[in-house]
Amino acid sequence: MKYTAFARSWFLEPKKPGFKYYPTLLDEDQKVPALEASLEDIGEYQRRLWANGKKALLLVVHGPDTSGKDSLIRTLATYADPAGFHAWSFSRPTETEAAHDFLWRVTPLLPAYGQMVAFNRSHHEAVIGERVWPVRAVDSYDWPARYQAICDFERHLVSEGTCVVKVWLNLSEDEHKRRLLKRLDKPRKRWKFDRSDIEGWKLRADYQSYAEQALAATHTEAAPWFIVPGDRKPEARAIIAALVADVLKQLAPDYPAEHPDVLEEYRALLAEQGVS
Repeated sequence: MKYTAFARSWFLEPKKPGFKYYPTLLDEDQKVPALEASLEDIGEYQRRLWANGKKALLLVVHGPDTSGKDSLIRTLATYADPAGFHAWSFSRPTETEAAHDFLWRVTPLLPAYGQMVAFNRSHHEAVIGERVWPVRAVDSYDWPARYQAICDFERHLVSEGTCVVKVWLNLSEDEHKRRLLKRLDKPRKRWKFDRSDIEGWKLRADYQSYAEQALAATHTEAAPWFIVPGDRKPEARAIIAALVADVLKQLAPDYPAEHPDVLEEYRALLAEQGVS
């Protein structure tokens, strides 16, 4: 998969330890792509992807709590055809999920050919969230082995026709705090707030550190990470929408070719019925 120069500007640099050096805000002179135009392109080219049924797109969205993952995915789905678009969310593994290999819970939800699927968090939580909140004995984890398993898993998906695009919404500590407090101020958002948010805030430094390690270890040419400034949601959505539109255009630039003989037979059938 070839990405545009615009998309490449948000690549994770493998030489860096993670995303701590990446901005959370765009510079004033940086041009933000037009969101509506990108959303319309997503709608059109996602339908072409569905019509062709030969490739698939897996969009992985990660970031700390309040980084806007849910609202981003809702925005990307604005013009998507629901027949070929699905979104799934992953939180702390359940008892049943924890009793299986860590890739077990995501595998059945991967996109079929022709589909675009968005993961709100993903198999990468197994090397980020689980390091902060383990679901089994800490000494039983082999983190380097999990990193390698993820790289092998994603490389396999790509080789079989599924494009994997991974996005990290980079949120500053001040903005993270502001959004948590905002949830308390808005009745329609208070339901999202529970004790895990408090614990998550206390352990933010650990979470960020583990995320940096995980992103650096799982950034590959086959399945790259894109680090997007997340302090302003409209800008983040516009950047990611442009990226997704670009990828879809490459996966399915045209509708499948028509079958002239089938069309001619269909016209003849309608003509027999007096339909012109």
